[in-house]
Amino acid sequence: MIRRKIMKKVIPLLLVTILLSSLLLSGCGNKPAPAVSSSAPSPSGSVPAAPATGSEPPKEWTPERAINIIVPYTAGGSSDLLGRAIEKVWSKYCEQPVQIVNKPGGGGVTGSVYVANSPPDGYTLGLAYGSGCDMSMPFLQELEYDPFEALDPLCLISIHTVMVGVPENSEFNSLADMIKWSDETGKPITAASSTANGTVDLVLQGLAYSTGANIVIIPHDGTAGSITTLVGGQTMIGGAHPSDFLPQYKAERIKLIGVATDERDSSMPDVPTLKEQGVDFSAWGSIKGVSVPKNMPDNIKKYYEKLFKQICEDEEFIKIMNDMGQPVMYEDIETFTKTFKNASEDYRNLIDNLGLTYKK
Repeated sequence: MIRRKIMKKVIPLLLVTILLSSLLLSGCGNKPAPAVSSSAPSPSGSVPAAPATGSEPPKEWTPERAINIIVPYTAGGSSDLLGRAIEKVWSKYCEQPVQIVNKPGGGGVTGSVYVANSPPDGYTLGLAYGSGCDMSMPFLQELEYDPFEALDPLCLISIHTVMVGVPENSEFNSLADMIKWSDETGKPITAASSTANGTVDLVLQGLAYSTGANIVIIPHDGTAGSITTLVGGQTMIGGAHPSDFLPQYKAERIKLIGVATDERDSSMPDVPTLKEQGVDFSAWGSIKGVSVPKNMPDNIKKYYEKLFKQICEDEEFIKIMNDMGQPVMYEDIETFTKTFKNASEDYRNLIDNLGLTYKK
């Protein structure tokens, strides 16, 4: 009886004790753990690196197979000769071979469209970006591609100026004298150009427009035909790029009386500018840059930007170019992009002034 009474008193006390212990233990377990400083030394004594933020820079890219450089004109022309010059020194700077592929047609459009439709994986490049099909044709006719949206500029290699030549036996040694003769006699100055509304043809038209000279331009089906006409004395003057004139110039069948740029062409520095003769006209000529398909990764672009810079600084390449009458004028992506836009705007203005702008 006494034992039962004692148990009645002890059991509640035990329950209270257990309950209080549980509350104390749970309270201790809820205490927050001490914060660890991000700069606190690790067990080894070093400071842990901060977690990375942002994406890693792209890995360096190098080609693993042959590269195709598309020339959108026929073999033997100034753009093709430029491609062959690049090909000769390519192996010095790239372990993979390069193939120069001619895809003529549509005044350069066929080859340019091919490049634009190629995957941007670094194995297809375009040459002669900034020539007629990219620079002037968008303002002259509807094209099946937009050279500003379908392609990206990579670098500038050269600019092929437009020079004015006369037959070797011509009585004129300057364009200024020829314009004066035309004004005094009322007779026109006949001129041979390679193709209608091509770069050379536009320069001759611009020359007539800006000076008010009576210049009658006779387009041909190509440079070879226009130079043959000039050498034969069937026209008084002719326009062409230095590399196109060079064989006849060296053979002393023609005289070069002017170059239509603000400064003399470094490949033929003895030929004066038209402005030096008092003829207030200049034009870009035919720009020869490298293009790539749109959306090519930056690391691939950087690889080729560096490679072409090395090529343009190569002494053998410079000599080959000078011997062909093609000056080396390297520009990187940023600079060439500005040059391309400026030249395009100048050609747009010239074509507008000539009343040739294509109306959509």
